[in-house]
Amino acid sequence: MVERSDEFTIQTPREIYAELDHYVIGQEAAKRAVAVAAYNHLKRVAAGPGTLLRKSNMLLIGPTGSGKTHLARQLARVLQVPMTVVNATEYTEAGYYGKDAEVMIAELLFQTEGDLEATQRGIVFVDEIDKIARRAQWARTGAGARDIGGEGVQQAILKLLEANEIFVPLNVTQHWAKHDFVLVDVTNILFICAGTFSDLGKGRYKNDIGYLGRKSGAGREKVTTQELEEYGLIAELLGRLPVVVELDELSDEELGRILTDPPDAIWREMLELFTPERITLELTEDGRRAVVAETRRRKLGARGLRAIMEETFADLSFHAPERAGQHMVIDAQYVRNHLR
Repeated sequence: MVERSDEFTIQTPREIYAELDHYVIGQEAAKRAVAVAAYNHLKRVAAGPGTLLRKSNMLLIGPTGSGKTHLARQLARVLQVPMTVVNATEYTEAGYYGKDAEVMIAELLFQTEGDLEATQRGIVFVDEIDKIARRAQWARTGAGARDIGGEGVQQAILKLLEANEIFVPLNVTQHWAKHDFVLVDVTNILFICAGTFSDLGKGRYKNDIGYLGRKSGAGREKVTTQELEEYGLIAELLGRLPVVVELDELSDEELGRILTDPPDAIWREMLELFTPERITLELTEDGRRAVVAETRRRKLGARGLRAIMEETFADLSFHAPERAGQHMVIDAQYVRNHLR
């Protein structure tokens, strides 16, 4: 059932989950957790000023290519709100060379083409949050040199999470000029932070492409706040990220489904790519397994599927005009023959 407020439709957790499930393969527990957090956020927004409900800002933890950014993008699509993706490593503490944290909101404002109302209900996705962990033990006590790209950035992000209204530069390329600002209410902007957190727990996780639990799903021990603090995230920031979502490493079967099943699957893109030349493509099951195997070998997760497909079809793309109207069978042998 859908509840309605005066301004927008509030989808139920089951409806949000169902929409996410069309585009996000696997990660069942993560999709459920994100759906509940999004639903609670919508209820908070609908309640208006004075509500006791707090923002359900999220922290996504998972290996490279597990779908953290994809999950956030699909959530923004489901909620029909604007979203910007920023990299935490580009930012520094205020007053130093680099981007100030307020530029995150400026980039969201740019995405909405200056629509203040849309900006104030958007999503800011902060990637690589683990790369701004405290750099050294002395940073925990405040002694020694300033950690302007680590703890300093965490403190700057913390201010965004705690603030009601902030001054945001209108020009994201000249934020250092300190003029042409606009006042933005960040109360209902949802922050989703994400990172791989390699070496989390010292031996609890493998050290190849990032966080990788010894067990998956319900059988895995959950990451604790203490472990994240030991990794280098400040307690104050963790306190403003109440929803911690852990993503599993994708299985071969899930990678194969990601390749062909979703409405925006890479294989569907390849079919459309050769439509102008009337070239039809047929992907065999062993061909799909070969693509997945090569992706697994390169340890790139789901994002590696695109790299493999681009390599596989590089030769066909070059000769496409001369092969107009042909039917191409993409089997395991074809994949292996066209990979470097």
